[in-house]
Amino acid sequence: MAKNKTTQTTKSVSEFIEQVTDPVKRQDSYALVELMEKQTGFPAKMWGPSIIGFGSYHYKYESGHEGDAPLAGFSPRSAAITLYVGCGFEIKEEFLKQLGKYKMSKACIYIKKLADIDFTVLSKMIDHSIVLTKEKYPKK
Repeated sequence: MAKNKTTQTTKSVSEFIEQVTDPVKRQDSYALVELMEKQTGFPAKMWGPSIIGFGSYHYKYESGHEGDAPLAGFSPRSAAITLYVGCGFEIKEEFLKQLGKYKMSKACIYIKKLADIDFTVLSKMIDHSIVLTKEKYPKK
């Protein structure tokens, strides 16, 4: 089975953020680190070359694929900030109605800047995501 690319590293989070060329995205990244550290209770760690993650959980799919992933995280990519915050489908829809300006794929939320979204709603999404993830993948 292929090795997971996104694993926790010892790379410096602040050094990574300082390399973000867009000053708004860089400032937003520091604000997200502060929020996610507070919400998760875990320090920011680099996952792979470009994801800032908080805490971790171990998953195993029915296919047999397994690995570790951050409980919550984000990546300040050039096009948008990618938020890795999962929620149960029904509650996620309610949160998204209140979140503000975003785009979405199956598993990620994309925002241009924090000023476009409601920080309180994002905080609630992070809390809910952590609870659901821990329920779905309890430590053994």
